Amino acid sequence: MADTYHREGRGSGMMQHYRQQQYSDSPWANQAVKAVTAATAGGSLLVLAGLTLAATVIALTVATPLLVIFSPVLVPAMITVFLLATGFLTSGGFGIAAATVLSWMYKYVTGEHPTGADSLDQAAHKLGSKGREIRDRVEHAAGGGGHATGGGHYTS
Repeated sequence: MADTYHREGRGSGMMQHYRQQQYSDSPWANQAVKAVTAATAGGSLLVLAGLTLAATVIALTVATPLLVIFSPVLVPAMITVFLLATGFLTSGGFGIAAATVLSWMYKYVTGEHPTGADSLDQAAHKLGSKGREIRDRVEHAAGGGGHATGGGHYTS
């Protein structure tokens, strides 16, 4: 019947409409196709899960005696390998961090204005102004004849 639509020149739009109408007329068939697809997919996954479980049990059965026999050698070897790898990675990380800091400091000192230089300059300015403020308070308190922390008042 689809060939009839093409021969009559009604185009693919009519054929698509025919197909939609054909599938919408049988909701039971649509549900059956969904159920069969779901059962097939679920069954396949259950079979794969069972095969994986069986392979794991067989592998553990074979590997357990080997692990027991070689454990006096394997455990210290793995600990040593772990400590060596950790040490080398940590050392490399600290080396890269140090090189980055030294590069930043070089750029800052030579005036290339690296990222974060503005924040550092602002912090240095705030620290300097607070230091001068504290020095002025101490001089004022000492010049007034009082204790440096007492604000110029004697407590006798």
